[in-house]
Amino acid sequence: MCTPCCIAQLACCCGSAACSCCCKCCPKIKQSTGTRIMYALYFLLVTVLCVVMMSPTVEQVLKENIPFYTEFCRTVNAGENCKTLVGYAAVYKVCFGMACFFLFFCMFTIRVNNSTGCRAAVHNGFWLLKFIALVACCAGGFFLPNESTFLEVWRYIGAIGGFFFLMIQLMLLVEFAHRWNANWYSGVKYNRLWYAALAFVTLVLFSVGVGAVIFMGIFYTHPEACLLNKIFLGMNGSLCLVVSLLAISPFIQKLQPNSGLLQPGVITVYVMYLTFSAFSSKPKEMVVIDGVNTTVCVFPFNSGTESDKKIVTGLGTVILFGCVLYSCLTSTTRRSSAALRVCRNTEPETERARCCFCFGDDTEEYDEEKTGSGQNVVYDEREGTIYSYAFFHFVFFLGSLYVMMTVTNWFHYDDHKIEKLLDGSWSVFWIKMASCWVCLILYMWTLIAPIVCPKRFEA
Repeated sequence: MCTPCCIAQLACCCGSAACSCCCKCCPKIKQSTGTRIMYALYFLLVTVLCVVMMSPTVEQVLKENIPFYTEFCRTVNAGENCKTLVGYAAVYKVCFGMACFFLFFCMFTIRVNNSTGCRAAVHNGFWLLKFIALVACCAGGFFLPNESTFLEVWRYIGAIGGFFFLMIQLMLLVEFAHRWNANWYSGVKYNRLWYAALAFVTLVLFSVGVGAVIFMGIFYTHPEACLLNKIFLGMNGSLCLVVSLLAISPFIQKLQPNSGLLQPGVITVYVMYLTFSAFSSKPKEMVVIDGVNTTVCVFPFNSGTESDKKIVTGLGTVILFGCVLYSCLTSTTRRSSAALRVCRNTEPETERARCCFCFGDDTEEYDEEKTGSGQNVVYDEREGTIYSYAFFHFVFFLGSLYVMMTVTNWFHYDDHKIEKLLDGSWSVFWIKMASCWVCLILYMWTLIAPIVCPKRFEA
């Protein structure tokens, strides 16, 4: 049993065979899904490396626990205590290598429509060779000449790419809200419990949204300070109310009968999260209370123990990973591609209500499988590709730039550390606040687009 599995893994690493687990008890996996998961693991690995590079805590731990650490750094010409391998400059170089890796595969897989060609075989296999190529690209960034010029130019390229990735992420959030509502609403005709589930989740979402408004109104406003917080909290809360009323208005219901309160509930929760994150990222304000300078409008945990702050920072990092991976993995499906083009999906509706709807693939039935000592693999791209290979790599290219800018705190990178992810920065504040408005505008557009452009949305 071990020998066939080893042969299969060798064919996966050095050939065009699809990768799978050695355990036969694992559920079967589709080739297209396995390929995207492997690229996501590469992406996640480099992202974790970037987080480590921005952490002085990790640097100190390595220095204290690795024997001859200082001598090793001098041997590899990495400077004293490997200074050239940490900090924002190192993150820029590593992300430059990862971005080049995905950009190359984006151009390499242009106009690949079936999985039988050599380019598709490279895309779906040869994982060990591609991993070596990724490592070489990331390492090559440290040998670029004119470092100061490179960092300055690459910073602006990263900002532009990160902005476009953020737009894709927000569009996918809107698509996620519509898909959730459509999937669960499709089950109402067969089982009324789905209607109860819709009502319950909608109530929970709006309860969280209202609770977030109350929470920020208590802890992030002050009678004598935090004017921007008061304005933007009131503005964002009012806009969430407007889009919620618009979603259930008669003229929207006439063109979109499935439009309900679940979608604006999802949007409201995300907008409130972005608002909270923006307030947390704003430089702290101080007022004189009883003759003492007091910091106001801050997250309560920040004034507590250091462990509380680490919990908040860790939560923000996990949310970052989750958003990036979800955007990269779902932006290339047929349904999501139609959403990004803001038009009606031309494929026939075959919705089957299920709790984990977001993990469903575009198609369901395939006959050919590879059975052996390990996990079964369904070859679902015999007749054609399930997703756009080139666009898939392009989204990961933009995701690389977004991670680079987020980990290095966008434009305030000189003294930034990953432990200070929630510390004050006006650039981060305005980026997150603008993201709130863009998200609301995108959702509002999906509601009124059939009225403005009826021909584009005809079935």
